[in-house]
Amino acid sequence: MAKMEVKTSLLDDMIGVGDMVLLEPLTEDSFINNLKKRFDHNEVYTYIGSVVISINPYRSLPIYTPEKVEEYRNRNFYELSPHIFALSDEAYRSLRDQDKDQCILITGESGAGKTEASKLVMSYVAAVCGKGAEVNQVKEQLLQSNPVLEAFGNAKTVRNDNSSRFGKYMDIEFDFKGDPLGGVISNYLLEKSRVVKQPRGERNFHIFYQILSGASEDFLCKLKLERDFSRYNYLGLDSAKVNGVDDAANFRTVRNAMQIVGFMDHETQSVFEVVAAVLKLGNIEFKPESRVNGLDESKIKDKNELKEICELTGIDQSVLERAFSFRTVEAKQEKVSTTLNVAQAYYARDALAKNLYSRLFSWLVTRINESIKAQTKVRKKVMGVLDIYGFEIFEDNSFEQFIINYCNEKLQQIFIELTLKEEQEEYIREGIEWTHIEYFNNAIICDLIENNQTGILAMLDEECLRPGTVTDDTFLEKLNQVCATHQHFESRMSKCSRFLNDTSLPHSCFRIQHYAGKVMYQVEGFVDKNNDLLYRDLSQAMWKASHSLIKALFPEGNPAKINLKRPPTAGSQFKASVATLMKNLQTKNPNYIRCIKPNDKKAAHIFNDALVCHQIRYLGLLENVRVRRAGYAFRQAYEPCLERYKMLCKQTWPHWRGPARAGVEVLFNELEIPEEEFSFGRSKIFIRNPRTLFKLEDLRKQRLEDLATLIEKIYRGWKCRTRFLLMKKSQIVIASWYRRYAQQKKYQKIKSSAIIVQSYIRGWKARKLLRELKHQKRCNEAATIIAAYWHGTQVRREYRKFFRANAGRKIYEFTLQRLMQKYFLEMKNKMPSLSPIDKNWPARPYLFLDSTHKELKRIFHLWRCKKYRDQFTDQQKLIYEEKLEASELFKDKKALYPASVGQPFQGAYLEISKNPKYKKLKDAVDEKIIIAEVVNKINRANGKATSRIFLLTKNNVLLADQKSGNIKSEVPLGDVTKVSMSSQNDGFFAVHLKEGSEAAGKGDFLLSSDHLIEMATKLYRTTLSQTKQKLNIEISDEFLVQFRQDKVCVKFIQGSQKNGSIPTCKRKNNRLLEVAVP
Repeated sequence: MAKMEVKTSLLDDMIGVGDMVLLEPLTEDSFINNLKKRFDHNEVYTYIGSVVISINPYRSLPIYTPEKVEEYRNRNFYELSPHIFALSDEAYRSLRDQDKDQCILITGESGAGKTEASKLVMSYVAAVCGKGAEVNQVKEQLLQSNPVLEAFGNAKTVRNDNSSRFGKYMDIEFDFKGDPLGGVISNYLLEKSRVVKQPRGERNFHIFYQILSGASEDFLCKLKLERDFSRYNYLGLDSAKVNGVDDAANFRTVRNAMQIVGFMDHETQSVFEVVAAVLKLGNIEFKPESRVNGLDESKIKDKNELKEICELTGIDQSVLERAFSFRTVEAKQEKVSTTLNVAQAYYARDALAKNLYSRLFSWLVTRINESIKAQTKVRKKVMGVLDIYGFEIFEDNSFEQFIINYCNEKLQQIFIELTLKEEQEEYIREGIEWTHIEYFNNAIICDLIENNQTGILAMLDEECLRPGTVTDDTFLEKLNQVCATHQHFESRMSKCSRFLNDTSLPHSCFRIQHYAGKVMYQVEGFVDKNNDLLYRDLSQAMWKASHSLIKALFPEGNPAKINLKRPPTAGSQFKASVATLMKNLQTKNPNYIRCIKPNDKKAAHIFNDALVCHQIRYLGLLENVRVRRAGYAFRQAYEPCLERYKMLCKQTWPHWRGPARAGVEVLFNELEIPEEEFSFGRSKIFIRNPRTLFKLEDLRKQRLEDLATLIEKIYRGWKCRTRFLLMKKSQIVIASWYRRYAQQKKYQKIKSSAIIVQSYIRGWKARKLLRELKHQKRCNEAATIIAAYWHGTQVRREYRKFFRANAGRKIYEFTLQRLMQKYFLEMKNKMPSLSPIDKNWPARPYLFLDSTHKELKRIFHLWRCKKYRDQFTDQQKLIYEEKLEASELFKDKKALYPASVGQPFQGAYLEISKNPKYKKLKDAVDEKIIIAEVVNKINRANGKATSRIFLLTKNNVLLADQKSGNIKSEVPLGDVTKVSMSSQNDGFFAVHLKEGSEAAGKGDFLLSSDHLIEMATKLYRTTLSQTKQKLNIEISDEFLVQFRQDKVCVKFIQGSQKNGSIPTCKRKNNRLLEVAVP
């Protein structure tokens, strides 16, 4: 809805009919067509009075945003378009403001969107209730309980990728302010048979696939699981992967949710260990063996799986193996042990897996309840949310569908009763006469199922408890005897002969006429599923487990608490749970959400009329509409009714000053609506027929058009008058401004004329004065010139006799002086930049200035070099002094020198003080290190290189081992006599030592370095600084090196190398080392 739109009723801009109570005519076809029309326009919610019909769109719609939450917050139920938020808001406000406990019943078949609807209700309540750290924590725990229960209780079916395979009822508890305090969850009939077997195209419970997909390899190893689905017999492979479902991401979500809800780490670990044990139980296989006495028994084929299960659960392997092979039956004081054949062993295995998972799920619900329960003892308000399986009619219907449909019969019964009760209470509250409404009462069907004497559940329990041979066929025979005459029961074996020729009803089936239609049930499995037996040997084996959780799941296995009494059957347990649920719902104000699935393809934009029609029938929606319309189809409070329709009567338009009811009475009398079409309640007007309401809407629409025309006419007149007055006012303003402008222009013109006249007069006076001053000046100048000429004549007469002798020299000196002045002035403007490397210099203008020009160039260069040097820091001066020293030593002598000019001298190439590897070396050297570099020391014997650390300090030269940091040689600088190197592009150099010195015992050093120029320069400068003597640097392609007592010639030659550009050293004979330089 646009921001400028203001919607005050669901009747505004209505697509189809927003409330089915107003549908006219009311037929099944018109009902479906109205739903389809709204569905095609993305209107997935429709009302039946206060009941919300929700159609699953199978896609995301932008109608659940925080803005939508605020739009429906604290609004009247019928004020905006139908929405699940409207029902949630109505229920929450009734609970908060009127102190009425609420329940929201969500029903529909699998895939209709019940689970999503319950999430939306909870998220809306969480959004609109109070804020605060504790409140937010409670809300977060309530919301995060959903992912945990969905992972363990939901599965992918052919109808729904996230189908709830259990019923859930959550009581959310609030304080007097309407802030959540906690909650209590009840679960009903988990479909535990799915653990061991799934129909084709369906999956097991989500948690199995989530663990295998999302757990880390380390976690799977702890659980003794493998990631491959095909390794496990309990997992169906045809639907292991579901499009659009990320099991790995969902596993992380579940673990996070368990943490938020309050599960401890060891509890989470225990839960996943039980899940792993269930998964591995399916891999246990049995083989037959014959005993000596002729009885068949079973043995486990491969005991590796059994061993891993026992390691996970802490059960003794022999105890569990015996429990799978033997069964102990106790009667009074006697115990009889019998062997299990292969079929019985498989039954025992599957029964254990089902019971283990079912009890784990119940424990999870109990554990969640402990975390989310209200901590305070104050009186609490309660909102219940029931998300339970809808009516199911499959191709093959068994015990699970029978129980589910029984629950839906009870829900339909309470729905009709509470709806009629609500209608009757409203009529009484408003003082309207109540008329009896005819409707179908399904109590007869409920009685057929739950009657304590002749009900189907009672007979099933009786058959399970009966001694002797008990089978599904004997149970069906009993049904045929007891229920044969019941009008809602059908069977081929019934005494009623009308079904004998009904070939659509097999012999092993019976059919019940439910409120939603006929359902045929396969009797096979009814007895076993109702018994839900787990052999006592398995219970006792589980109780003996050292795994605390598994031991807690099987309290009946405790030998000290053996109870020979038969445990209650599954049917009787579910019947008691449903009775408790119905009793709970009776105490609360009901709110209904009826979910409908538009197609079986789980695809958006597809509306299957036949499928929707089937659901409408079994949800009893038409029956619901008829109940609501049996009396008055529409009711509305007087204030909004008068506000909406007051423009239809002159007396009430535009304002009614009296009570709202009196205004509505005047309005209806003016419109001449028949009295039988409406009735006045205490606070509401009741309209019997939808046609009357639509007539009012048509009149209102026409009147609104007339009012719009009137408003438009008045607005246009006002706009024209306003424009005229504005133009008149503007004309006056413009005229006044123009008159002002004209006077200003006139004044400016007079003023400028006066200024011109004044300027001409001042100009004439100034010119007159100027002429007088010029005349006076010319007179003075004339007198001066005459005097000057006269003085000149006198001087020339006096000096004429001297002039001819000195004229040439004076002229030469004057000319030379003028040329020098011109030269220096030009040089001032042509001086080059202050950069010492700038070679530019102005050209010499005259030949006689050649020496002066050169000297000036030299002086300028020296001056700018001094200016440049003055900018250096002490560190930079030292660097340039070293570079200058290197230039004097190696320029035009060593081919390696040009490459070193641009490289800065760093000295400490090894960070000895920072690297812990050289700590020993650092501790051994006390002096400041001038250079630290890795060099290659040439072996005297074969010419091969060994890495050494070269250290130069103020007093010594040191060589150390690169790996260990041990000092190999230490030479005082006074013992170094000479450094020899070649003139080529290599890094070899020899350090010659003083003969007879202690360091010269092994001879001179022949080394190779990548920083030869820097090392030689620093060695030269340091030696000069310490010994005050210059170190001899010899550059030659042949030089002698003292090796112990022998002298060896080192010769450098040119040649291509296998190693590319790396020089190599090779010993040719005892007296020659040859270095090949590329």
